[in-house]
Amino acid sequence: MSPNTESTAASCCIVGGGPAGLMLGYLLARKGIDVTVLEKHPDFLRDFRGDTIHPSTLEIIWQLGFLDEFLQLPHQRAEKLYGEINGKETTLADFSHLPTQCKFIAFMPQWDFLNFIARKAALLPNFRLIHHAQVLSLIEVQGQVTGVMAEVDGDAQPFHADLVVGCDGRNSIVREQAGMEIRRFGAPRDVLWLKINQRPDDPKWSMGHRGPKKNFIMIDRGDYWQCGYSIAKDSLDTLKAQGIPSFLDLLAEVSPFERQRLQEDITHWDDVRLLVIRIDRLKEWAKPGLLCIGDAAHAMSPIGGVGVNLAIQDAVATANIITAPLLSGTLSLPHLKRVQRRRWFPTWATQSLQIMISKAGQKKRSKPPGSMELWLRNRKFIPFLFGRLIGIGFYREMPKKG
Repeated sequence: MSPNTESTAASCCIVGGGPAGLMLGYLLARKGIDVTVLEKHPDFLRDFRGDTIHPSTLEIIWQLGFLDEFLQLPHQRAEKLYGEINGKETTLADFSHLPTQCKFIAFMPQWDFLNFIARKAALLPNFRLIHHAQVLSLIEVQGQVTGVMAEVDGDAQPFHADLVVGCDGRNSIVREQAGMEIRRFGAPRDVLWLKINQRPDDPKWSMGHRGPKKNFIMIDRGDYWQCGYSIAKDSLDTLKAQGIPSFLDLLAEVSPFERQRLQEDITHWDDVRLLVIRIDRLKEWAKPGLLCIGDAAHAMSPIGGVGVNLAIQDAVATANIITAPLLSGTLSLPHLKRVQRRRWFPTWATQSLQIMISKAGQKKRSKPPGSMELWLRNRKFIPFLFGRLIGIGFYREMPKKG
């Protein structure tokens, strides 16, 4: 599709077609703002992305009027999240009492979610999604960002806009080009993702974290199990040096699968994907003409699977704050900074909780056997509290009506 960059209407160029970028694009375009979303990949088909659609995100989709249609897409529902502690299954989070339309997490391949939002946005005449568009640099005039230079199908093109929004993830080219200062917080572990094909006689294992010694994460994907194995930070090279057979031995200790079955599906290190866990956030999310949201503004740990939820909440808050001034031609840096102020507390609080849980996990072995199980048993409210924090967050954003 050939972009038209000469519109006189209010315009926004969004870099990155992930959850934050597409949701923001849809919300702005439905208000009459010209939106161009630049996505560097040819499609949304990528494995092992955040695939959890939280109750608060489902609430936004309900508010927008297409929840029933959305839930017709293939997905698995989790009303509770479970963990195995000292060999016993324990409820870690319960969503049954949330004040939302959907009291469950929907596990859905992210490409299905993104394609759905993209189809809805494509019905709006002032929305454009351009694939194969790799941003090269920002366009600036007297300290004001006025667009981006991008390579589209091999050709460099300028995209001018009243506002550029970086939604291009934790390796954001936008924030790099803008020279934004990043505060980084340590993460002691990484995750290895892998697939185990399902069999007709597989038990109906509940989703969640398993394994008495290390977190072994299982998500039902219909025809396969998506599994995550937690490892010490920067230890993959050591595991590779020990060889696949040794790695399968480790997996067999903590997973519900026998070694022979693991060996059938994991034959080479190409069958294993590394997720480098990072927790960071920008000191300042905005500069004149530019705003970063989602992972571009704050990379989250996979704990709780809340990254997608936070990104979409950012998008809704951004649309609520900037739509009117963008339409009136009065958008300024203070408006953009309002987005950061609005979203700072849930970002800080969620990252702080993730850091605390990570540190607690490191100290867990020093506790006597059964102490964690006993702690949870004596605090019946904990699953409901975690259900609230995971399912909704510290507070939620709703699209403005009208």
